[in-house]
Amino acid sequence: MADSAPAGNHGPSLRIDKFLWFARLAKSRSMAQKMAEDGHIRLNGRRIERAHSPVRAGDLITFPHPSGVRVVRVVQLPGRRGPAPEAQTCYEELKLGN
Repeated sequence: MADSAPAGNHGPSLRIDKFLWFARLAKSRSMAQKMAEDGHIRLNGRRIERAHSPVRAGDLITFPHPSGVRVVRVVQLPGRRGPAPEAQTCYEELKLGN
């Protein structure tokens, strides 16, 4: 479940590796963790190298995918790794070049 953020932040957050796994954007949590630690993910345009980087609603995540680069906007934080239709309600896919 999403953790409460300390005072001074902008609401609840979730580790980026857990978000990618819960939202079914990564096949496994360890794969999401490796992508983050290898520096392959950008959060709001900034390269991250930590799997525990916090993700909040409204954030943009850019990451490599076999079909090309994917950019998604976080709509809501998932509380679990549910079925695909439930996971797809947690993010909005943004198309590059539009």
